[in-house]
Amino acid sequence: MTTVLIIDDERPIRSSLRDILEYEDYKVLDVDNGEDGLKILKKEKIDLVLCDIKMNKMDGMEVLSTAKEFSDVPFIMVSGHGTIETAVEAARKGAFDFLEKPLDLNRLLITVRNALEKGSLVKETKVLKRKFSKTKEILGSSSGISLIKDTIDKVAPTEARVLITGANGAGKELVARWLHEKSMRAASPLIEVNCAAIPSELIESELFGHEKGSFTSAVKQRIGKFEQANGGTLFLDEIGDMSLSAQAKVLRALQENKITRVGGEKEIDVNVRVIAATNKNLLQEIEDGNFRMDLYHRLSVILIHVPSLTERKDDIPTLATAFCEEICAEYSMPVKTITPDGMKALQALPWTGNIRELRNMIERLIILCDKKITENDVRMFANPEGVSQSQKSNGSSDAKEGFDFEQFTSFQDFKDFSECEFIKYKLEKNNWNVSKTADDLDIQRSHLYSKIEKFGLKRD
Repeated sequence: MTTVLIIDDERPIRSSLRDILEYEDYKVLDVDNGEDGLKILKKEKIDLVLCDIKMNKMDGMEVLSTAKEFSDVPFIMVSGHGTIETAVEAARKGAFDFLEKPLDLNRLLITVRNALEKGSLVKETKVLKRKFSKTKEILGSSSGISLIKDTIDKVAPTEARVLITGANGAGKELVARWLHEKSMRAASPLIEVNCAAIPSELIESELFGHEKGSFTSAVKQRIGKFEQANGGTLFLDEIGDMSLSAQAKVLRALQENKITRVGGEKEIDVNVRVIAATNKNLLQEIEDGNFRMDLYHRLSVILIHVPSLTERKDDIPTLATAFCEEICAEYSMPVKTITPDGMKALQALPWTGNIRELRNMIERLIILCDKKITENDVRMFANPEGVSQSQKSNGSSDAKEGFDFEQFTSFQDFKDFSECEFIKYKLEKNNWNVSKTADDLDIQRSHLYSKIEKFGLKRD
């Protein structure tokens, strides 16, 4: 139900507004001063505020200004001493509309409806932005992550170039995105280039663009990434894989803030902040002759190292819980939880793929497990060969021959097979005590019976 908060120091006004709004099926809360109104706004889920301007203790304009610091709830300001200047000031401070006393019933209801529609659109927009935005929160409170967050806050507002190091999947791209989001260039584009994914013969054209006819397939002029990022940030991911000839041109671009398109003669001014990332040891690459030392020093004004997941295992519960909520929301299913033993099992795994690998595992567990994710679930399903490993531990004949994934024609077939084997294992472990097995699986007995019937399981 939609909740409306009325802040007005005149009891008759509050009573009449309450009667009107409750008749229209709104839930109404009312207070006689701004301080109490702000407390309610912080604690309760409020969809709309009707606020008087002239009040004791704290006037309506002050309430509006304070509320807008922590809430996007639409405000309709009400006053018996209305002037054009008052209405303009209310709008400037973020009010949806301004109504004069005595209130016109029809105008009041139309304004309330329009304000609620706007508030609903604002909320939907925020949800969509969060859903599609690639800039997600940096999760974790370990010392390494805390240091990264502090460094981002200090470095982002400057124009300093940053070199981000760390293993694949550790979160280097996310750090680069936050450096851009918190910079003075946030309103301008962040252009990303994966240097490892572009063939060496095309990297210069990708970065600097080319003129028509400059080579065989150049049928038209192309604008490069440096020009696209003009005024914003250029993120060079996996820069350790860039060819030496491209490195020389990047160095010149950083030194002179000018580029020349492939096949062109005209110099083009560019205003770009460069952030680079690599999973390689660039100092070793310099010794091996694969990377330019002068480019390294140009890029590494600020060095940020992103620790691997094995170096920050204390953050795994925070990350796993967040991934559970995020993935369950994507699949439109109730949020599944991980038991304490399951969480310890996750922390004990060797995370060679870091955050990316953890998220994939959580997604796999959510798909394959019921309700709560236990230690046994993690051991069985946390890696693609989990079922095979489970069979080996139970001495099954299939383990000797290896597990054949080709026997499954669809993911549902594999899921049914895994579920059947897991339930069979649990039943045998509990000597076919259905009640105890249902408790172990955290499902109802009737659900377990239907599973036994579905898979045709029988006691040996």
